[in-house]
Amino acid sequence: MVALPGIAGSRSPNSVNPVDPAAFQPLQVPANAVERPMAIGPLDPSFASAGQVDGSTEFVEPGVEPKRVVERPTVRVPAPEGGTAQKPPRYNLSGVATFYGNGTTAMRLPRGTTIVVCGRGGCIERTVTDYGPTAGTDRIIDLYTPDFFDICGCPSWAGETKVTVSVY
Repeated sequence: MVALPGIAGSRSPNSVNPVDPAAFQPLQVPANAVERPMAIGPLDPSFASAGQVDGSTEFVEPGVEPKRVVERPTVRVPAPEGGTAQKPPRYNLSGVATFYGNGTTAMRLPRGTTIVVCGRGGCIERTVTDYGPTAGTDRIIDLYTPDFFDICGCPSWAGETKVTVSVY
């Protein structure tokens, strides 16, 4: 039994939507079809197209092949100008920094605030990770230990350094 494509559709049968039994029709295949080849005639001429491709067809692209450019084109780039892409800070704090083993803390700034800390050894950009030193002291920030010694520019036995904190 075979199903006709138009009636059965392109879906597979399942228990929810079974294929209608009327879609199946019997097909007789002779037992001796293997012994003799079946001849298939040419298609009806009404189905042949004007641009039919066969063994003698040549494929030719119309027009002339464009010239291939190997080198890269030159581009005019404006001259660089001095300046910075960093926005100005909202405000600056000056005071003493110490080192701390668990990140960057600042008493007067909320967590997540981006700051730039500058000392004698240089500047670093960090994000405040916790609430910092207690009020009433001259300490304004506690820095992660390696950051402290980068900023300090001092020997390993030092415990404090003067810094400027720019708040962004």
